[in-house]
Amino acid sequence: MNHSEPATRRLRSSVVAALVVVSAGVLVYQSLPSLSSVARSIDAYLGGHRGPPGATLFDDENPSLGNLDPALLSALREAATDAADDGVELVVNSGWRSPEYQEQLLREAVSKYGSDTEAARWVASPYTSAHVAGEAVDIGPTEAAAWLSAHGAEYGLCQIYANEPWHYELRPGAGELGCPPLYADPTHDPRMQQ
Repeated sequence: MNHSEPATRRLRSSVVAALVVVSAGVLVYQSLPSLSSVARSIDAYLGGHRGPPGATLFDDENPSLGNLDPALLSALREAATDAADDGVELVVNSGWRSPEYQEQLLREAVSKYGSDTEAARWVASPYTSAHVAGEAVDIGPTEAAAWLSAHGAEYGLCQIYANEPWHYELRPGAGELGCPPLYADPTHDPRMQQ
């Protein structure tokens, strides 16, 4: 056995674990190409709002990161360092968002999905968005989201919504208790009902 086999096996099992989502007692399987298309969709949807080109999780000048909750940013940096040891780069596709930008995303989602109700499955209002509060990040690429899905609880980083495998928030108790059950989408999250 060579030195990289345990990391490769762990990464492979991480990818498999990330591909299976249990929500409301229903087992849903998404193939890797399907997850890749989801990642491409969110990349296109977010457009140029990722921060400056070449920005990393360690770029304090990036407002998308600099305005995050310090505990969330610290957990992300710790996870990114460990993920790099496994050959995986965690990229924050979207972190903190201004209320104006969140409102723009919401208007675009209403236009794209045809109703406020359907848009709410994908984009929160500026008043309820964890991104605006600096308490959420969207992670990419697909391999990074899969790695975080398998290892995130160790850092308190949890996927929150079954329909958004890229969306992570800090849940400090996750290290001992595991991540809480996923909401099907933001419309099932009580925080979004304000």
